[in-house]
Amino acid sequence: MRFVYHYPETTSSERDLLDIGSLPEVADAVERAGFDGFSLSEHPVPSARWLASGGHQSLDPLVALGHVAAVTRRLRLHTNLVVAPYRNPFLLAKAAATLDLLSNGRLVLGLGAGYLKSEFHALGVDVQERGALFDELLDVLPLHWSGEPFSYRGRHFDARDVIARPRPVQRPVPVWIGGNSRAARRRVAERAQGWMPLIGPPALSNTVRTDAIGSLAELAGLIAEVRDTAKAAGRSDEIDVQYSYRDPSLATPSRDADRHREALAEIGRAGVTTVVVSSPAATTPAATQEFIDTFGATYLK
Repeated sequence: MRFVYHYPETTSSERDLLDIGSLPEVADAVERAGFDGFSLSEHPVPSARWLASGGHQSLDPLVALGHVAAVTRRLRLHTNLVVAPYRNPFLLAKAAATLDLLSNGRLVLGLGAGYLKSEFHALGVDVQERGALFDELLDVLPLHWSGEPFSYRGRHFDARDVIARPRPVQRPVPVWIGGNSRAARRRVAERAQGWMPLIGPPALSNTVRTDAIGSLAELAGLIAEVRDTAKAAGRSDEIDVQYSYRDPSLATPSRDADRHREALAEIGRAGVTTVVVSSPAATTPAATQEFIDTFGATYLK
């Protein structure tokens, strides 16, 4: 099982986004600790009301991961996640190909449908069209990344005899899709290399506008369903599955280590290939460094 460190989101609008440590320093520590990847989320223009009720700010993930790529050599660079309908598919494909090329093939492009209506309105995107926009983007990405001439006509985009370079290093760039809905699982089985489900109580699922997955046993059944559907569609590659491990006591990684090891082993037995951890309780660079070092020494060595 692989482990990804998620740079903690900054809640409210009072704190600075980099209070927990500069990206070069944190990314270097994460790589040295033995993590496999580094991830960042996306909220380009969240509402003040959402922030006041516990929402979070974020860096632009593709720009920031380019910075991470420059100071690391091994870490996989995860967008966790980019909101697909917010982005013009051709511009997103270009940015992703550029980052993959400059990082020598380390990008994992996590995509989601989005859920903040106020953010859709601010960006001029019709929230009712998010599914169609997502599917059109998935159509465009492999065409754009081929580096060969192509045409594409969808409901929202019309490209006629275009060609885009650079080609990414990876063929294909791994696309991981977030969300629990039947539509999200269909997209994973048919068109992606990974799935990023959300595990939690119904209230959390209602907030992010997706179906609830309340238990690890339920998740295991859905993982098997997604992989079986992919095989039935003629695919032979393994679909990765990401799990965000949010046990509050992990704030001190060495505490309850045996319990955490068993919990992580059970997650692996459910079919998960990648576990994401973060350190939201760490609010200073020193505390962040301590979390990363201790987690690495306890679980990654």
